[in-house]
Amino acid sequence: MEYYLKCIACGVEYTQRHPYQTCGICGKNLEVMYLEKPRFKKRGKEFWDYEYLLPNAKYRHTELGGTKLIESKDSNLLLKLEMENPTKSFKDRGSVVEIAKAKEYKYKTIVCASTGNMAYSLAYYAKLEGMHARIFIGGSANKHKLRDIREVRDAEIEHVKGDFNKALDLAYRYASRHKAFLAGDYCYRKEGQKTVAYEIMSQAPSATHIIVPVGNATLLSGVHKGLKELKSAGQIGRYPKIIAVQAERCSPLATAFRKKKEIRYKRPGTAADAIAVGYPTFGSQGLDAIRQTSGTVVTVSEREMKREQKEFLKEYGLVAELAGAAGIAAARKLRLRKDDKAVAIVSGGNV
Repeated sequence: MEYYLKCIACGVEYTQRHPYQTCGICGKNLEVMYLEKPRFKKRGKEFWDYEYLLPNAKYRHTELGGTKLIESKDSNLLLKLEMENPTKSFKDRGSVVEIAKAKEYKYKTIVCASTGNMAYSLAYYAKLEGMHARIFIGGSANKHKLRDIREVRDAEIEHVKGDFNKALDLAYRYASRHKAFLAGDYCYRKEGQKTVAYEIMSQAPSATHIIVPVGNATLLSGVHKGLKELKSAGQIGRYPKIIAVQAERCSPLATAFRKKKEIRYKRPGTAADAIAVGYPTFGSQGLDAIRQTSGTVVTVSEREMKREQKEFLKEYGLVAELAGAAGIAAARKLRLRKDDKAVAIVSGGNV
């Protein structure tokens, strides 16, 4: 789709030829704004069925999306298995969009900050396009993920003395100084990740809740954008409630929601590395998503995530990382009515 970019902070607008995902004036994130209202041709079964609803680009069609939605042992709960994507997490949905745009802008190197999954995904798609990936990784990253990123995906890893937000700052500086494409939790990734909402509402039209693990809140705000597009096109009549999930040991979004204040940095202390983000990039938009759908935020303990991880393996023979199990743990805390139908996004299976 034809689009332009608009700064979410100062409102400056750019054409789609702008080769960055941040504002040249204030440095804040940009938002993809389409020139026409999305019109759904059909209910798609996989990611590429919705290509016409993504930003204009020449995409490499790899197997992607169309992940299973299965019933759990709880009749009120369905599970969206995002570990079925090529690099075993939902991150692939956004990476294909970012890499396509980076190639369009003729970048040879992409750079990002990551807790693990996004780096794994971006390195995979960058390698397919013959691009170099430089990754800034904080101290909490999973060592097994790092091994695969370096050895299997040929990415260059820069270890950071600090957490994700420190790595994010260094990635931003590197991109500015070395003419690299700054990838990660930005506008193009969000466009790819909104397709999760398309698939869920196609697979479960009666869903009343969508449970979303939150690190940078890109998936959270992406799900909301997808739902808004579906509603504006008349594909759904009402919004499911969006339920954000954070670890108790890293819950800046939950704190801001409960206290009705702005998000403040909270040092990560959770073993769920995929959601160990002290200050969510899309935090403000995430709060909007929760409030506009009458949702809420649920926090889960390390013990609760580990318990659901073990139960998930026992029940389905599948591996979910702790962040992926967080949504299932949160569902146990929701007071669902008999006629409610919740969908928990099992975000990844990289351990």
